[in-house]
Amino acid sequence: MSRTALLVLADGRFPAGGHAHSGGAEAAVKAGRITGAGSLEEFCRGRLHTAGLVAASLAAAAALGLDPVELDRAADARTPSPALRNASRRLGRQLMRAARAAWPSGELDALAGEFPKGAHQPVVLGLTARAAGLGPEDAAHCCAYESVSGPAGATVRLLSLDPFDATRVLARLAPEADLVVRQAVDAAHRAAEEGIDALPAASAPLLEIDAQAHAAWAVRLFAS
Repeated sequence: MSRTALLVLADGRFPAGGHAHSGGAEAAVKAGRITGAGSLEEFCRGRLHTAGLVAASLAAAAALGLDPVELDRAADARTPSPALRNASRRLGRQLMRAARAAWPSGELDALAGEFPKGAHQPVVLGLTARAAGLGPEDAAHCCAYESVSGPAGATVRLLSLDPFDATRVLARLAPEADLVVRQAVDAAHRAAEEGIDALPAASAPLLEIDAQAHAAWAVRLFAS
């Protein structure tokens, strides 16, 4: 297992397209739900334990070797908002391009052939981790961190928030992110024994509603 590969995959400079997405932060800022570091932390905490947990579980299951086509269907079922489903597939398509360039893999090629317009991003991430010689825990860590680092980085741009304050938010959430990773990996192992339905389906209705509204904006800084 290469820890350097984990750093490459989790690096914000990895060309997977995440920089163009706010993870719901743009809509939350406009609605006044994120106004500074304190409210950003609460937003990220909620996202981590819902959308972050679901994504981390899907990624861990894919890294463990569960059927990625079934996992993609499970991701669809756990993403009610068409806008978020579209965003996840766009991110999956971009990640696939970067992953196949960095870690060529027959499994990645097969998934790309199955979903030419893009599989869901967490599923692609899990297979990417597998291709890079990483395990379920590594894939879950990438997803959990991304679920909070994306909104934190976007808020720095949206509110001109001090980057030190955003980084402090991420540091404060680190123990909870570790907990989510453990839950995600446990769920992936249960899914391997009991079936895909054992994966969590934590709900974040406000994220879904905001995503639909955000997609209709005539002018926006972020794609989602």
